[in-house]
Amino acid sequence: QVQLVESGGGLVQPGGSLRLSCVASGLTTDVYTMGWFRQAPGKEREAVSCISRSGRSTNYADSTKGRFTMSRDNVKNTVYLQMNALLTEDTAVYYCATDVGSYSCSRRRTEYDYWGQGTQVTVSS
Repeated sequence: QVQLVESGGGLVQPGGSLRLSCVASGLTTDVYTMGWFRQAPGKEREAVSCISRSGRSTNYADSTKGRFTMSRDNVKNTVYLQMNALLTEDTAVYYCATDVGSYSCSRRRTEYDYWGQGTQVTVSS
């Protein structure tokens, strides 16, 4: 079955950086897009970014533009989220997800078929 496993979360001070990874396994096609989402306590899950099948196109939430960079390695079936200049409001559980069969990505949560278990990111001094 399809599995997505995130890693790289942790505790970081405001202004610091973290790099999240998500490895996908069990996919029977190489046509899929990926997204990163996050959910803070008491809030709805929101989109952070997404990346096209080729990796040439990305899309970011306004709150993360200029600070976060999403990339993918199709050989390793892995996506990354480089997070710089972290703010306390970036604290959340971060999830990766895959939209199987798509070439262009969407930040709509309902488009995604499979989800990882999440990794905690805490930004605090």
